[in-house]
Amino acid sequence: MRRTAVVAALILLLAACTATPDDEPAGERWRPRPGVAWQWQLSGRLDTSVDVPVYDIDGFDHSKAAVTGLHRADRKVICYLSTGAWEDFRPDAEKFPRSVLGRGNGWKGERWLDIRRTDVLEPLMAARLDLCREKGFDAVEPDNMDGYRNRTGFDLSAGDQLRYNRLIARLAHDRGMAVGLKNDLDQIPDLVGDFDFAVNEQCAQYGECADLKPFVAADKAVFHVEYELPVSRFCADSRRLRLSSMLKKYELGVWRRAC
Repeated sequence: MRRTAVVAALILLLAACTATPDDEPAGERWRPRPGVAWQWQLSGRLDTSVDVPVYDIDGFDHSKAAVTGLHRADRKVICYLSTGAWEDFRPDAEKFPRSVLGRGNGWKGERWLDIRRTDVLEPLMAARLDLCREKGFDAVEPDNMDGYRNRTGFDLSAGDQLRYNRLIARLAHDRGMAVGLKNDLDQIPDLVGDFDFAVNEQCAQYGECADLKPFVAADKAVFHVEYELPVSRFCADSRRLRLSSMLKKYELGVWRRAC
């Protein structure tokens, strides 16, 4: 009996030693839950003093050491990438042929991509996601994932967008990372099963936050920001909907005001 108890104790000890910090089974990707607090910083020097469990930062601009430092502070880290638009300031910009570059998307140096051309884009996006994995990111925020609703210069359909978004989700999952659906509200019912969380801008300003309910119902986080509304105009609804909401400035620097 005593030997059995000792063996059982050793098994429990081994299990405790091999558990991840968030009690996730080994090999499982991260799955953020509704209401978790976060920081989204895409410009300026990275400030790691914000006391929240999730950081969303630029995948190109930050090193593996920066990600490791956040992990040591018990934070999960999301890798921001543009997967639906070309950016002329990225180190891989010259690898994109002009045939896949469309109209500007409203941001300096950026143009929509022809997401139908997965023969060209899949290896380029796979390389970007490899970069996120090699730096140790837990998840990916792929941006500009709703080109079919914009004037891209290409005749993109809803079906084209669904196929491309699912491709990006699969590439992230194949690398052991979680992946978020950025905006693309109309396709949430079709894509909620393919993505691990959502990232949304200005759903309160445009009266669209209820469209994100399928993610919360699936026990998946919705990371949400507003830019133009005061917190008094959206935080009560955000808490009711269990969104992870905050007010930010458009440049997405350090400043934030959380609900």
